Amino acid sequence: MTAGNALLREDAKASWHAGLTRRHWRILWGSYLGWIFDGYEAVALVYALRPALGTILTPEQAQTPAFYVGAAIGITLLGWGLGGLLGGIAADYIGRKRMMMISILGYAVFTGLTAFAESFVQLAALRFITGLAIGSEWSTGIALVAETWPNKARPKGCGFLQSGFGGGAVLAAIVWAVLAATNPLGNESWRIMFALGALPAFVCLYLRRALEESEQWMQALKEQRWAATAEDAGHAPKSAQRPFTLAEIFREKESRRRVLLATAMSFATTVGWWAVSSWLPAYTEGLAKVAGEPANVWGPRMGIVYNVGAITAYVVSGFVADAIGRRPFLILTYLGCIATSLACYLWHGGLMPFMALAFLNGFFTLGFAFSWMAIYLVELFTPAVRATAASFVFNGARLIAWVFPIIAGEIVTRFGGVAAAALTLSSVYVIGLIVPWFMPETTGQPLPE
Repeated sequence: MTAGNALLREDAKASWHAGLTRRHWRILWGSYLGWIFDGYEAVALVYALRPALGTILTPEQAQTPAFYVGAAIGITLLGWGLGGLLGGIAADYIGRKRMMMISILGYAVFTGLTAFAESFVQLAALRFITGLAIGSEWSTGIALVAETWPNKARPKGCGFLQSGFGGGAVLAAIVWAVLAATNPLGNESWRIMFALGALPAFVCLYLRRALEESEQWMQALKEQRWAATAEDAGHAPKSAQRPFTLAEIFREKESRRRVLLATAMSFATTVGWWAVSSWLPAYTEGLAKVAGEPANVWGPRMGIVYNVGAITAYVVSGFVADAIGRRPFLILTYLGCIATSLACYLWHGGLMPFMALAFLNGFFTLGFAFSWMAIYLVELFTPAVRATAASFVFNGARLIAWVFPIIAGEIVTRFGGVAAAALTLSSVYVIGLIVPWFMPETTGQPLPE
């Protein structure tokens, strides 16, 4: 037996968390804090939007509220897509830590300002700018954790980091449940939801002291390793001048193929969540109304259950992806999305069984469907372009998908029901059953350098 094989056998026997230090957990925690408030901000919009529109729309605009719900979500997604793309590129040039701090400060400020919106135009403009800042945080945190954690622990760490979004979503659901129950400002209580979103600005004080820059990224720049993938390394330009990262991920055939295929799956995830699952609170309230239950009670309850399902999926996603492989994990994910979406929007029974369906829907549509991007994308690209590629896949899909919440709103308006829109658009998950067969299997392989 060779020394190399012996080392591999020893590594396989070691616990997944062997080798993790306080530094690794500090980096994860710092990135996690940023992603918690991203989750809060995104879900706060889902809960507070209808009450907000009820107070700021003109009487003429209020005749078609579903259109304005879809428009506000779509505009946020458009900003998220553009900001994420620009922020990911910037993170490959100015560093992961610096870009993360800029992103968190930006979305904290503009989420807080949303509380003062007095018209739909003001709300939409502030949501767009907030989206710009939100989008750029994810790829920087994922790249930083992936490049600093040991290979065996990396998928689990990335799954843990992704759970921050679910944690923030649960926090938003709890805050909204309290506001709905106490109604401190009457019809204007939605403003508190956004005002609390300004608190992440203080996280920057911690991040400045606690986070360290990625050594893998700095080493790649020092050695002028510009290729987007390990397969493309032999074709990378031999020049001291660095190529533009966005152009580099499309320059070579293999990196271009990976980006486009991964973006197709990201598109399915994004449309599925924003144009399908984001209607679950309204659908739940409809079920509650039929059952004779009070308004604004079961929607927030469902939100908590749904996001607990997502958090559960985030935490176990790295373990499952390592156990069954990346391709089976992706196929399982999208099968689950289709099955649970159909089950939820075809349900006409009691509210308690529906809560179990909401848990499972959150597990797949918000949990597994987003965690694969945290685990898998970093394994496809090198540190010189990793944040750019991850942000393009994660956020670039939003540059297409942003219009689908508006389409969903139109379907609701024309056909008079949330279920029709959700069931129609949930067919997008079929993409995730096809694309994985054309993607590389990276389970157990070291991170490309």
